[in-house]
Amino acid sequence: MTGSRLQLAFPDGHPGGDVLVFGAGGSDDLSPLDPARTRIVQGNFPDHRMLASRGFSVEPQVDGRFETAIVILPRAKSEARARIAAAVERLLSGGVLWIDGRKTDGVDSILKELRSLCGVDEVHSKAHGKIFRVMLTENDRLPEDWAARPVEVAPGFVTRPGVFSADGIDPGSALLARRLPERLPTRLVDLGAGWGWLAAQALAHPGVEVVHLVEADHAALQSARDNIPDPRAQFHWADARDFHLPDPVNGVIMNPPFHNGRDADPKLGAAFIATAAGLLTGAGKLWLVANRHLPYETVLREHFAQVTEIGGDNRFKLFEASGAGRGGKRQRGRR
Repeated sequence: MTGSRLQLAFPDGHPGGDVLVFGAGGSDDLSPLDPARTRIVQGNFPDHRMLASRGFSVEPQVDGRFETAIVILPRAKSEARARIAAAVERLLSGGVLWIDGRKTDGVDSILKELRSLCGVDEVHSKAHGKIFRVMLTENDRLPEDWAARPVEVAPGFVTRPGVFSADGIDPGSALLARRLPERLPTRLVDLGAGWGWLAAQALAHPGVEVVHLVEADHAALQSARDNIPDPRAQFHWADARDFHLPDPVNGVIMNPPFHNGRDADPKLGAAFIATAAGLLTGAGKLWLVANRHLPYETVLREHFAQVTEIGGDNRFKLFEASGAGRGGKRQRGRR
């Protein structure tokens, strides 16, 4: 756990001065740190909300300079490097950088890279991971390509390090886009919109007046803003599992996640389906793509009266669902 390794790095508690933390999770043990002197960079909305409820100052992006920076490594190496580069940029001269990560998140590889670039000491191992201190001098430089930059992965579409499907169009979303009806409802929500490719395809259909893009990953939503200049697009940094709108919509499209961190969690997709049902009018429709092994049929029938598998392949299945199901009444509104 992060907390046990932080305690090895800071046995006497808060290191003094202002501390910047990149990537702390909502439930991480940050007990050595003083919330009043700590700012956290966290772009995942549920983690952001949990950390703020614990009294920390949390932002998806941060300015200013700090005496100490702590980087908690993510799984994606490009995102890990980007966090380290951002942390170095925010350090005061003579500031101290700490790197914390699990072996399964590549901490040994990052340690080896940093040892080739600058001084490293105080390497502590615990709980299947490491935390170590990086000693930077004025002459130390990280490679320029470590910094986070938008990367074009399809014509007119950019992504950022660490976002879902950062290397290109997700094949499940591509499959769903090909099976959407030619004319779509006027008011749509894309739950878990990512960097906006599926929403952009929906906006190309006749009849669409507005698409609400709902995404918990701030970097992905930034990319979606870059990718969709269409004024009909509205962007929401939010947790799709409890997202609400003042008025109902008549269509939802989605390619929901099914991993919570490393662990497969079909309950995530089930929560997205429940949200979709709550957002729709009685005549509204849901179009969903899911990995073929995920058991969504039961939860779809709990929330919708008509559930039809409309296609797929050996990896994915596509559903269209409509009408209020056993789960309760749908919102009323314009059709």
